[in-house]
Amino acid sequence: MKTLKGVPQRLYLIYSLLILIYMINVFIDSPVITYIAGAITIPILIISFFGASKLFRILGSIFLAVGSYLFVESNLSLLHALTFFTTNLGLIGLLTVLPWMNIVVRAGRFDRRINELMKSNVSNMGSLYVRSTLTTYTLLSFINLSALTLTQSVLKENLQKVSKKFRDGFISQSTLRAFSMALVWSPMEILVAISVDATGVSYLTMLPWLVLFSVIMMTMESVRGKRAYATMKYEAPYQLTRSFSMKEIVLNILQLLFALTVFLTLIVGIGNLLDLSFIYAVTLVIFPFACAWAFLMKRWRSFLAIGVKTWKDRTNNMQNFFVLFVTLAFFSNSLNETPILQVIQQPFMAVSEYPLLILIFMQLTYLVMSMFGIHPIATIGVLIEVVAPLYSVMNPLSIGIVFITGALATASVATYGVTVTITSMNTQQNPYRITLTNMPFALLYGTVGTLLAYFLL
Repeated sequence: MKTLKGVPQRLYLIYSLLILIYMINVFIDSPVITYIAGAITIPILIISFFGASKLFRILGSIFLAVGSYLFVESNLSLLHALTFFTTNLGLIGLLTVLPWMNIVVRAGRFDRRINELMKSNVSNMGSLYVRSTLTTYTLLSFINLSALTLTQSVLKENLQKVSKKFRDGFISQSTLRAFSMALVWSPMEILVAISVDATGVSYLTMLPWLVLFSVIMMTMESVRGKRAYATMKYEAPYQLTRSFSMKEIVLNILQLLFALTVFLTLIVGIGNLLDLSFIYAVTLVIFPFACAWAFLMKRWRSFLAIGVKTWKDRTNNMQNFFVLFVTLAFFSNSLNETPILQVIQQPFMAVSEYPLLILIFMQLTYLVMSMFGIHPIATIGVLIEVVAPLYSVMNPLSIGIVFITGALATASVATYGVTVTITSMNTQQNPYRITLTNMPFALLYGTVGTLLAYFLL
């Protein structure tokens, strides 16, 4: 962004202003403000485009080009184009406030304490695998991507005395698989939020089934990992041998679970009270909830000290998702205004009597697209429009479960995805090796998700 010197450090102000205008209009519902938000979005999109990575610039360009063609074919006025750019601003708003939940967990030092689980002696690699998977799962439920780097660095220290090949495989499996299993039910996972709003199924209706799915996968993976590594002796580095308080760690986990319960209650309550979509409810609740939690823990100063800089840095680097969400919104809205969408939907309606085929196709679409670097958010954005007519002949809950499980199955195998890239950098291994290592898990994950969805039809 050399041509826009100084702008990257101020992007958080620009994004925040746009989101504030949009969120206020959620309550006012003024067409004029919608047009204003759309007019502001376009120059911000141009600025963000220059700061986005090559992959997201390509995706954004494709969505813009195809969307522009479809818009011209729809014969709508240019004013409609302004509104088309704004429909995903709620998702960008959610991404803007998400770091505050991460920040309050770090301010309370929950991440450090829970990570002690992986820094104590265990008898064999099987026990370490289960413990590291559980630790990563717990932390991911609250601090998302930050937990990957944290747990992977601890495992690298703990596994200093084994070969690099073994260490890389162990870390890739335990942490990335935990990522897919933990976020499948999280209200702070953007793909869950999108699926809830797209299907119209309430989060509370989906939650028990998503938790059941997560527990099934966690149990299967823990048993597999324990058996696979049980015969291998674990030798901890001398400097990491220490005693720790299991009681204190259990207490921290219970505190996190209590906080999550309160958080979910507030989301549902405020959503129902103000008649808001799930995405808007989560967006409104996160920041005040994080502030109140920090205050009650008496960690207010740490919360602010960590929070302001972290939030600015995260928001200043949202160009990729801004480009993706805004261009995807324009494409989807333009597609909805043309007969082409009905043509694409016809094959799905033709096989509506074979719902299992449709569910399998949706799962495989995510997996195949991820191999080409297509982000699951882009995939779900298209699938939502394509399968919309099926809600009348199939249980939307089943479709929602496949939306979520299909998207998160790719987290462990998407060669060009964020999670695999982070793991590749942290372990200094080829991302294709990570994909190959986790492909059996991703296929099993998608299969279990499809079978659960089929059972609920």
